[in-house]
Formats: sequence, structure tokens, C-alpha cells
Amino acid sequence: MQYERLYSKKVTKLITLTTDFGLSDGYVGTMRGVILNIAPDATIVDISHDISPQNIQQGALVLAHSVPYFPERAIHVCIVDPGVGSVRKPIAVALGETIFIAPDNGVISSAVAALSTKSNLAPRAFELTNPRYRLPRVSMTFHGRDIFSPAAAHLANGVPLEEIGTPLNDFVKITPPAPKGESDGSLVGHIVYIDRFGNIATDIQESHLAAFDPARVYVTVRGHTLKGLKRTFSETERGELLALINSSGNLEIAQRDGNAAQALNVRVGDTVRVTKE
Repeated sequence: MQYERLYSKKVTKLITLTTDFGLSDGYVGTMRGVILNIAPDATIVDISHDISPQNIQQGALVLAHSVPYFPERAIHVCIVDPGVGSVRKPIAVALGETIFIAPDNGVISSAVAALSTKSNLAPRAFELTNPRYRLPRVSMTFHGRDIFSPAAAHLANGVPLEEIGTPLNDFVKITPPAPKGESDGSLVGHIVYIDRFGNIATDIQESHLAAFDPARVYVTVRGHTLKGLKRTFSETERGELLALINSSGNLEIAQRDGNAAQALNVRVGDTVRVTKE
């Protein structure tokens, strides 16, 4: 019971960060400093700072895949913000005790939609308007430091979202690509993410392949066809390409001890076709 009370106290102070800032510069460290100045006992978890610059769709995907593994009371800050300094709004969206903080460009919409479906809760959106909960000087180019980090820290300290922001009727949502069935029984999907190992993730989920025999399915990308779905990398020889279901439940093309994306010269958005023998 003592452990449970301690754990419960800690998760109220949990803040995650997902950005396209990279780690070569001081942007992420500065955001962490702002948060800790306001909420010294906050726990900060970095989900990723290697989102491709301005790639809102990639940021949305990484966040959506990560959120289910965090405590309900987490505050998720996601900044992929090509519209910084423009009229786009800084927002927060609450679902129960989970709060998302981001620019209003759709980067949190996939995570919010998935969590809303799972929890059967309606999201509550707010524009972060109260200057009291920003840094004294707000730049036109670094809202991560000046608006989003202070808001997250004050929320972690228990400031009500209603005090930090003004209610919104709606927020921007993006529609991720989805696979489509063809008249010949094949399935056409898209590459949605390439990780640092060159593994190629698609929007084709394991459930989409229920009608396919894993041993007799063909996966074609960029004119290269793979037969069958493997369970692990070890089922192939070194340097061989393979198709498998990844840890997120999506169809993935990989190369054992190699970089599949480079080997196939693919990029996000390319099509992937699945056919039966």
C-alpha cells in the first residue's frame, strides 16, 4: 500500500516530451529547465526528439503508439510546429486525467482519438491563453520554451486547466493514411514510418491481414516482393529482407542486420501491396 501511494503521487507529476528538435542543440534541455524551475519534483520522460523536421504525421504516429504505455495521469507535450509564430493556437486537450499539450495542427489528434475510443470519454479542448502561465517574454519561434513547457509544469503543480486556458469547441484533426482493399482481393497500404534502423512500418495492421495465410502472402514494395510473414528476424539469413508484424501490430518490412529503407530506396508515403498466392 505504501508503494501504491508513492507511485500515485509521482504519476501526477509525469510529463512526456515528443519533438522534432533533435538533441544537437539546446532546445530540449531548455524546455526541461523551464519545467523543473516551475515544477521541481516533476518526472520528465523523453519519448522522442528525432521526429523528422515539420513531419506532423510522424509525430502523431509516434505519440499515438507511445501513450498507451504511460500512466493515465501523464501530461504529454508534443511539439512538431511548422506554424510557430502564426495564427495557429497553442492548445491543451484533456481526456479524463490525461492531458495533451501541443500546437493546434493535428499532431495530437491520433493519440486523442485512440484514447477517447478506449476510455469512452469525450476530449475537452482549451486554448492556452492565460499569460500568467507563460514565460514573461514569449518569442515568435520557441513556443516550446515559452508557452508549452510552462503550461505543462503548472498543470503538474495542480493548476486547473480551466485557469490556464479558454475552452474551445474543436481542435484540428488529421486523417492518417489507411489501407484499401482492391477488387482482386489485394490490399494496398502505405509506408507511415521509418525508424533509425531502417525498418519500414506500414499502416496495414495485423487485423487487416486476417483473410491472408501468413505463409502464402506476398508483400510488394518498390517492385520488390517478399513471400510470407516471419515471426522474428532470426528466421532469415543475415542481409535478407523480410516482412513481419511489429511490436505495434503493424506490417513491417525489415532487413536482418541491415537497413531495409536504404536497400529498397523507399520513403514515407510509398505504397505497399499485399496479395494472396
